[in-house]
Amino acid sequence: MRRLLPKLVSTWRYPVKSMMGEEMNAATITEKGVLGDRAYALMDTSTGKLANAKHPQKWPTIYEYRASFTEPPALGHPTPPVRFTFPDGSTRISTDSDVNDRLSASLKRTVRLMTPSKQAVQFEGYIPDMEELANKNSVFTGTSPEGTFFDISMLHILTTSTINHLRSIIPGSRVEVRRFRPNIVIDAHDEEGFVENKWVGRTLRIGNQVRLQIVQPTLRCVMTTLPQGDLPRDPDILRSAVTYNNGGIGVYARVLEGGHIQRGDTVELE
Repeated sequence: MRRLLPKLVSTWRYPVKSMMGEEMNAATITEKGVLGDRAYALMDTSTGKLANAKHPQKWPTIYEYRASFTEPPALGHPTPPVRFTFPDGSTRISTDSDVNDRLSASLKRTVRLMTPSKQAVQFEGYIPDMEELANKNSVFTGTSPEGTFFDISMLHILTTSTINHLRSIIPGSRVEVRRFRPNIVIDAHDEEGFVENKWVGRTLRIGNQVRLQIVQPTLRCVMTTLPQGDLPRDPDILRSAVTYNNGGIGVYARVLEGGHIQRGDTVELE
């Protein structure tokens, strides 16, 4: 039987940090990841830190907001505005004069919409009260890479093999890609288990242009347990990641060569 090559099955971007994002059939990869990913963020004006679903005590409803570009981002052009869809179904555009007031009133914290700058920005995260975790029931502060709103790395990769393996471990849970907010999802075909673990330190080629260096596992946090849309709250997602794979689900990568990728592109390890 002919062995099938791994292939790209979807790409994702999240125009506003910690809000729901957009699944796409194709994407442009730049040195800062998927074009348009985390192009905007909300800053809590009382703390100077970014609004982040990693701290659900402060931002319990941020996953109920959706953000989408009013037109596709394009290389060499200004970042287009985004359309916010609020939990009540109302909408605002990022260029509306009242957008900060409307977001602040809805989130019940005073926020300001931002785009990246060279200024370092911080975010907070909560470590849940879970026996499997170190420093449980505590809050930490992190700093985004310069000029970005990312937490650690600018590109997150996940395979369907890992999703299927986690489903076999916790069959009573709704294990779906969107819980993990990846940028690139790969169908590894006949590979089984947490296959991305073996990729760390290697180079991944997608299609004819893009080359990515896999730098480390993606250690999961409380965000994976939170409800979003029809997915319920589920602490077993994080508990299982810690118990069976040292907390890792997927991997982070840095961009060696950017370019265009699309669904169906072959994926090779160099």
